[in-house]
Amino acid sequence: MKEVIHEMFSEEQVQNKIVEIAEKLNKEYAGQSLHLICILKGSIFFFTELAKHLTIPVTMDFMVVSSYGNGTSSSGNLEIRKDLEEPIEGLHCLIVEDIIDSGNTLSLTRKMLQGRGPASLKICTLLDKPERRETQVEVEYTGFVIPDAFVVGYGLDYAQKYRNLPYIGVLEFVEE
Repeated sequence: MKEVIHEMFSEEQVQNKIVEIAEKLNKEYAGQSLHLICILKGSIFFFTELAKHLTIPVTMDFMVVSSYGNGTSSSGNLEIRKDLEEPIEGLHCLIVEDIIDSGNTLSLTRKMLQGRGPASLKICTLLDKPERRETQVEVEYTGFVIPDAFVVGYGLDYAQKYRNLPYIGVLEFVEE
């Protein structure tokens, strides 16, 4: 099988959307600090580009979380593979995610972080796939709503490949 990628959103479209989200955040948090929480690995490209366009004071931290274990369906339990290094009590926090699919892991992550006493806790995602939602999760900032397709690029991967693409594309498997 050959892997073929069809561009869904160009690099320019992605950059424009990130600037648009950053402008909203700059207005909403004017005069305040915002603590960005990057959900690794896929979110790193979106996270860094978003941070570069924020004009408000920003701090940042990183997490690796999963609710899937070794399976393909959520276990309902949150596994923290890398936790935050600093407490978030009293901080305005923004979870930055690359894509929201089932909503299972993010819902559990939000609940767990809310228990740590932030002043506020909101979610920002570059991509949202509502057709795949199993658990409802409130997302305050969304870049693009996409259909149920397997996407790669801009941090999203297939078997750890294609994260470095500067655009977002749909991965298709074609007979050779």
